[in-house]
Amino acid sequence: MTISKFDVIIVGGNYAGLAAGMALGRALKTVLIIDSGYPCNRQTPYSHNFLTQDGQSPSEILALAKQQLQKYHTVSFFNGLADAAIKNTDGFELQLTSGEKFKAKKLIFATGIRDIMANVEGFDECWGITALHCPYCHGYEVKNENTGILGNGDSAYDLARLISNWSDKLTLFTNGPSTLTTTQTIQLKKRSIELTEKPLQKLNHINGNLQDIAFEDGTKAFISVIYAPVPFSQHCHIPESLGCQLTEDGYLKIDAFQQTTVEGVFACGDNVTRMRTVANAVAMGTAAGMAASKKMILEEFDSL
Repeated sequence: MTISKFDVIIVGGNYAGLAAGMALGRALKTVLIIDSGYPCNRQTPYSHNFLTQDGQSPSEILALAKQQLQKYHTVSFFNGLADAAIKNTDGFELQLTSGEKFKAKKLIFATGIRDIMANVEGFDECWGITALHCPYCHGYEVKNENTGILGNGDSAYDLARLISNWSDKLTLFTNGPSTLTTTQTIQLKKRSIELTEKPLQKLNHINGNLQDIAFEDGTKAFISVIYAPVPFSQHCHIPESLGCQLTEDGYLKIDAFQQTTVEGVFACGDNVTRMRTVANAVAMGTAAGMAASKKMILEEFDSL
């Protein structure tokens, strides 16, 4: 069986991956972008803080990006889920769950992260709509609303400090006994931020739009938006299987040129940074595409 070979395979076809593909296409490199069509922001209705695209839906931005990539004839797309990869003498061989195999000199992983949802009924359905992770992405649209924070300890306290900029109607829900320090609790009280330790039962919502929070004791809190610092895992296991190291926070470790700790493997987007914005993903993707192309150009020049 003949295996198609490319200069670069990009795993992940959202903003970072498409930006990397454009940089490589403009550098005349053959590129295959593999994507399974399951972005982490699939429920988010609008994207913000991205100049020229503020208020557009993520799907609209993605569609325009793909349309603009069509003119770069060395860039190809494949709908599928990457499953494994091996490094060999002339680059890498990537296998999909469907069995297809492709080869490339370099790999770029723009695979994002997988948010680990809070174990509260209704939270999944609200995620990205009224259950939020970032005030810089969504805070302006929900400013001054009855706002909650779901969390405990230092991370929840730090988030409460931040969110107080967007609303003075703020409640911290610890979903059980608070682990905040006495000093933190006093400071919240000084700022008129309520603290509720009652265990949550569910988020009542209509199509992801939060109506209220129901507690196990039968009472409710009328909150229209809630922030939550949820944990995450890497969405794709392949970089680690190739030997790519992670940071202490669980992100892929990269250098200033977006290269991981494995030669020839680059990464960009949410899988390498906590700065989860479309603008940042595009910037990092562009940088990864430029770095990968430059590395190939110089290697090819020096090989003669």
